[in-house]
Parts: sequence; C-alpha cells; structure tokens
Amino acid sequence: MSYKGDNLMSVKRSNRSAALRILHEKGAMSRKRLAENMNLTPAAITKIVGEMIADGLLSEGEMLSSSGAGRREILIDLNSEVACGLGVLINLRQAILSAVWLDGRVIFSEEVPLQAKAPAAETAKMLSERLLRQMEEHGIDRELVVGLGVAVRGITSEDGRTVRNSFGALAETDYPLCEEFEKLTGFPTVLENNVRSLFAAQMFVSRDENSGSQFFLRCGYGIGAALSIDGRIWHGVTAQCAEIGHIPVIRRGGKPCHCGKSGCLETIASPGSIREDAIALLSEKETPLLWRKYRDRDTDSLSVFDVFAAASNGDEGASAIVDRAIQALGTAIKAVIYLVDPGKIVLYGSLFEDHYYLSRLVSELQEGVDARHDVIIEKSKYNQQLEDRAAGLLAVQNFIDNGGIR
Repeated sequence: MSYKGDNLMSVKRSNRSAALRILHEKGAMSRKRLAENMNLTPAAITKIVGEMIADGLLSEGEMLSSSGAGRREILIDLNSEVACGLGVLINLRQAILSAVWLDGRVIFSEEVPLQAKAPAAETAKMLSERLLRQMEEHGIDRELVVGLGVAVRGITSEDGRTVRNSFGALAETDYPLCEEFEKLTGFPTVLENNVRSLFAAQMFVSRDENSGSQFFLRCGYGIGAALSIDGRIWHGVTAQCAEIGHIPVIRRGGKPCHCGKSGCLETIASPGSIREDAIALLSEKETPLLWRKYRDRDTDSLSVFDVFAAASNGDEGASAIVDRAIQALGTAIKAVIYLVDPGKIVLYGSLFEDHYYLSRLVSELQEGVDARHDVIIEKSKYNQQLEDRAAGLLAVQNFIDNGGIR
C-alpha cells in the first residue's frame, strides 16, 4: 500500500470543496454553523469564505436575528449561476446535449438522434458543433463554463479518458473521447459511464448526505448498475464495478449478448429481451391475450408494457416470460444484497413506472432475504428525470471536488 501526504494547496481545495458541498446539500447558513459542520475554527472559515466570496462562488445574504448583544450572524449561500457545466450523454441511437447551473438546474437540453455504431470522430464533431451552437443561442459565455462532462454507455478506461467499448453506440473501441471533445470544444472534459453518471446525478440532486452504501439499478435498453460506498461511487479495479447486466445466468444454450458472451442476465431480464421473447412465443395457444391484440398488427409496435399488461390480465405465456425475467434479475440483486449489504436499492427506468412489474420485482426481492438485511427498496424519486442533467453534473461535480478552482 502506498501513502502520500497533503500539501497546503490540497488542503485548501479539500476545505473549499467541503464548504461548497455542505452549502449545496443544507442550504444557506452562517459562518459559525459552517465552521461547526466542517469542524474548523471560525478564523479558518472566515478565510475560506472570504476567498470564495472574492471568487464569486459565495455571497452574503440576510442577517440573522439575535437575542443577545453580540454581533449578528450573516447567512452565506452558494451563487449557483456564477458558473455552469456542459454535458453530452451518448446512448444507443441518441445523444442528449445539456448545460446545468452549479445547483443542477437545467439551462438547456437537446435530444439528438444517432445512428447505431456511429463513427466516433464524426459524432464528436457533430455533437460539439451543436453544443457550441446551443451555448450561443442561450447566451452562455465561455467564461461561465467550468468544463464538459461526457457520459457514454459501456465501459470506460480506468483513467476516465477513453471509451473501451460502447456496445454499439460508437463504431470504434478504445477511442480517446475525452481528448477529442477537448480538442473540438476547448473545454476540460471528464468521461464517465452513463449509469454511474445517472447515479451521481441522483445523489447530487437528492441533496442527502449519501454517507451509506447504495445500489443503483437502471433498466433501459439493457440493464446497468452502480454502487456507492460511504457516499462515493465505486469504480472497481478496471472501472467495471456493478456490471450486473452481464452476469452469466445461463451456462449453456443462452442467447448471445451484445457484450460478446451468451446467457447474460440482459438476455433474459432486459426490456428488449422480454419483448423479443414475447414476439417469439406469440400465438393463439401460447399467448392468447397478446395474440388477440397483435394478430392483425405489426409486432414492431409491441412493447414490453404490452407484455406486462397481458401478464397482469392472466395471459399465462406472457406471465411465464415476465416471471422468468423477474426471477433472474431478483436473484442477481439478492446476491448484491448479501455481498455488499447496501442500505438502499434505487430502481431507475421506465419499467419501474409499471405497477405490475414493480410490485412483482419487490416481492421477489423480499423473498429469501432474512430480516437482518433491512435494505430499503425504492423507485428513484427522480425516475426518468436525470438524463438531461447527468452529463453536465459530471463537470459541475469535478469543479466542486476541485474546490471551485479552475
């Protein structure tokens, strides 16, 4: 194990970062209360706050009433509109361009369609040009921008600079996407996996202390997850922590997965796989309710929610498909519960808006887990509301981690 100390600049950045996070999470407070929260002396806080007021990051507000004869305290608050972060979220066949203030409020958001396996250089160029155009249209001066966050599906490198494999979003593997966006936009860029970005945004906008361990599960086109330990997202040795969708659940004869293996959890439990299995089984005998609805219609319009509706109304074939998916996903999550012992399981994605599916999954997760594992299982309070800010918040949080020093 290696050890290293902190120099004065590191301590300064750390203290400024802690002050910014406390004011973001708890709101305006006096210097005295801020000192108590940070376990620092009033003199130290006065110096830190004074520097950040001079930088424009903080401002003084109203004066608190006092029953004594001493000096009345003044509230200190974060100037959320003194700077902003830009964002590019790259999913399969879609990108979202955005800008957010320091408190996470969205300035603009634009959805951009992408082709599957889009050429990385051409895509970065097109998205950069549109992002800079959006900045101009919304009157965002370059001096306001603290950086660019890029969130992409798939696997990113350990140093957060390269896309190892986007599983069909971009054509190339091992592509230096950070370097490309920095060259095209001129802004310092941070890169992260899309699910970890959503989880980071969830923790940021929820403004809770996030001091425990949480497991964030996202079901979209596929299945992704992220894990936090003591309020910090854990990446793992190769930045592939919590790749739950690619746990092999079928040893032989499983469907091929886009990751290159076969029999992965995604091939059974993802929305796309549930839909594919229902279409393959569609017949008057096997799935009578679904068949009745789609016998004279193109199955291209058949959705996973049609499968849920049929299952909830007694279609045995549809029920069997849904039950198989839920059992596989539930088994994987229960393994996480026993291995990691998280305080909370956060569910994110359109699937969890379906009452039938959500209630069945929660029942599955409660079965076979002893009472000592008192884990909270809940749908995200910001379900389907984080995509337009997650990437931009990568840049904002990087700025805050750096103590608001550019």
